[in-house]
Amino acid sequence: MKMLVQLFVAFFKIGLFTFGGGLAMLPLLQGIMVEDKGWMTEEEMVDCVAVSQSMPGVIAVNAATYIGNSKKGVVGALAATIGVILPSFVIIILAVLFLGVIGDNQYINGAFTGIKAASCALILYAAWKLGKQVLRAKMDFAIAFIAFILIIALDVTALWVIIMGAVAGICLRGYRSKKLNRPKTPSTQEEKEKEKEEEKEEEKEEAKEEEKEKEDKAI
Repeated sequence: MKMLVQLFVAFFKIGLFTFGGGLAMLPLLQGIMVEDKGWMTEEEMVDCVAVSQSMPGVIAVNAATYIGNSKKGVVGALAATIGVILPSFVIIILAVLFLGVIGDNQYINGAFTGIKAASCALILYAAWKLGKQVLRAKMDFAIAFIAFILIIALDVTALWVIIMGAVAGICLRGYRSKKLNRPKTPSTQEEKEKEKEEEKEEEKEEAKEEEKEKEDKAI
């Protein structure tokens, strides 16, 4: 029961203080789940974001469901999901009720402009922090760059980009595993000759050692 309450409260805070959409909540989510609560490792957090982003629906809700289920099963998923949805649900209702009164207020409009700009910074920070954890090899950078070009320049939907990224990752992992498991064979005639020379040198060294042993015994 205590864990369910903690899940609800943690995600209620995330839903209450996150502006700018699901991606903007990633720094706050990572700070609470990894650093404050210790419920997940950095690698598990990256997996959570990848799964949440690849599934239909809002990333904030998907992440809450994923983490809640990992900690306390279906009941934990419900507690975390309700917690992250409830603040937005209440605030949207209040905003609709009072929008006619405050809609033309220049100070309110200025506040929303600042919030949107700050949300862009949060999204960039989330991308930078996740990129440091995920993009390690050259091929990782290549896949990320190609995906970015497909979305920005060619207007390819995120679903197809995720599918293509998954296929590229599977092919890359298969190629690497085959390369590691493949027996090492000389690729050129020069390498073969070098190996033969090394074998001859080893045989000479062994013969010298045997002669020394014989001489020592004779003495």
